[in-house]
Amino acid sequence: MAWEDRTPFSAIEHSFGLSESDVIDLMRKELKPSSFRLWRQRVTGRDTKHQAKRGFEVGRAYCKTQYKPR
Repeated sequence: MAWEDRTPFSAIEHSFGLSESDVIDLMRKELKPSSFRLWRQRVTGRDTKHQAKRGFEVGRAYCKTQYKPR
């Protein structure tokens, strides 16, 4: 969820109980240093990652296989 650009930090906190700073620490620990830097550049200031900055027209990300019956 953290890697995906359209999932806001508030959704991650609601689902997993991790604050934005906890997610950043987790990504720092799990990603290679270069991948973490690229992710931070991409996420910093991104309207879709911060619920307060996000406009209604953004909508939600949808994965067609996410709700597929198994």
